[in-house]
Amino acid sequence: MFDFSTVVDRHGTWCTQWDYVADRFGAADLLPFTISDMDFATAPCITEALHQRINHGVFGYSRWKNDDFLAAVAHWFRQRFNSQIDSETVVYGPSVIYMVSELIRIWSSPGDGVVIHTPAYDAFYKAVEGNQRNVVSVPMQKTARGWDGNMAALEAALAKPENTILLLCSPQNPTGKVWTRDELATMAALCRRYDVAVISDEIHMDMVWGTHRHTPWNEVARGKWALLTSGSKSFNIPALTGAYGLIADNDSRNAYLNALKGRDGLSSPSVLALTAHIAAYRQGEPWLDALRAYLEENLHYIAAELNTAFPALSWQPPEATYLAWIDLSPLGIDDNTLQKVLIEQQKVAIMPGYTYGAEGKGYVRLNAGCPRSKLEQGVQRLIAAINTLL
Repeated sequence: MFDFSTVVDRHGTWCTQWDYVADRFGAADLLPFTISDMDFATAPCITEALHQRINHGVFGYSRWKNDDFLAAVAHWFRQRFNSQIDSETVVYGPSVIYMVSELIRIWSSPGDGVVIHTPAYDAFYKAVEGNQRNVVSVPMQKTARGWDGNMAALEAALAKPENTILLLCSPQNPTGKVWTRDELATMAALCRRYDVAVISDEIHMDMVWGTHRHTPWNEVARGKWALLTSGSKSFNIPALTGAYGLIADNDSRNAYLNALKGRDGLSSPSVLALTAHIAAYRQGEPWLDALRAYLEENLHYIAAELNTAFPALSWQPPEATYLAWIDLSPLGIDDNTLQKVLIEQQKVAIMPGYTYGAEGKGYVRLNAGCPRSKLEQGVQRLIAAINTLL
């Protein structure tokens, strides 16, 4: 029913991944597997809904707090996660990271510590440090069973009174870890014990593979918390802007909304973002399920090719996200030298692991959200680059 194999040319569309790859990699003619958007056209139901709204022709100020949007969000949580949410707790934001930053300002003071699991999405570091707070790293541990959240180190960090927020990524980017319900419940109990607020970024919640299941934070929450997410990753609509979240307590929610509207003047959302989210959450499930199957096959392709070429890697697809977090340390390759070969010889852009903190040294993060024909080129160029160095 849906075509994910046809290549859509994104050149000349002001596209960050393709048109501005030189900003990060220093060369413009690279095949990119970088920023986490996908090379697929969005779901047809979204395109049709946008056409209908555009044909209306009037694009005046709008409101996010309307029954259609709130009901669509509640429907999605029931349908995908069997989770009941209180629509009164829903808030809007232009992006998840804007919402993260605002809650950091509300729930902490300059100089406070914000605890994050590392390696971490690079925007987390920027949001914390850009607000004059301190990143408190809890390094995750790689085990034979997958990634471990290092609960002992987490508790030690949460117990320090200067650390006032846990900024959680669930599922985790870049490792792709899916936190179990038990792990999340333990984190919730620890944060309640030490009076630490929780900001849970769940933007990758729809991209969970195999038997793993995503548990929304509201299912385990205790104390002061917010769940922040968007349909932007799942339905490839980040350029429309738009995110939403659940903020449980009235005072925090009102403080957030007052800043959104009063200080920042952002209370009128993109009407196209609302239209897209409503269409996605009401009609987009068949498309998303087909996409998920395609992406999961992409990740298995990466595993098969890498492990055939380099058995020492024994790389396994992540539990979640379409981002392949690949540990190349068994091959003893220098990160900077690999990047030089990838860029100058193979003409490909793949994110170096150190982008995501010191714990990312020895890794690369390859975006598999693309047609198989493009992915094949990228994986074979990565293999060729590694062979050059070996």
